Amino acid sequence: MENRLFEAFNQGRFLVPGRTVDFGNIPWSKHPTFEGVELKHILTSAETGGAYSYHLVRIAPGKSILDHIHDPQLETHEVIAGSGYALNDGVKIQYEPGVISVMLAKVHHEVHAGDEGLYLFAKFMPALC
Repeated sequence: MENRLFEAFNQGRFLVPGRTVDFGNIPWSKHPTFEGVELKHILTSAETGGAYSYHLVRIAPGKSILDHIHDPQLETHEVIAGSGYALNDGVKIQYEPGVISVMLAKVHHEVHAGDEGLYLFAKFMPALC
């Protein structure tokens, strides 16, 4: 059930007046630093004037996005499917579908996928890329 929900997002659409972004047409890219992490850049800085960016994130079972910060971005995670946890400013937050987490700018955070992997909708303000 959970992976079907993620696949609905993976093939979804972003709709605004006069524009549609079909997620299925956007390729997955490997994270430049963390093995087992893939990103689908839904909206980027170029499309939003740098105001925000949206990304689907797929973390393979047992893989992690290790400790890092974003400056000046605020980051949010909406858990779509799978399980795991985040360490957000040293506080452990269990990740399961329906959880939303906010990482403030300049705050250390990391994300660890459980045995079934982890699927997130991540947003950055201002845009990450």
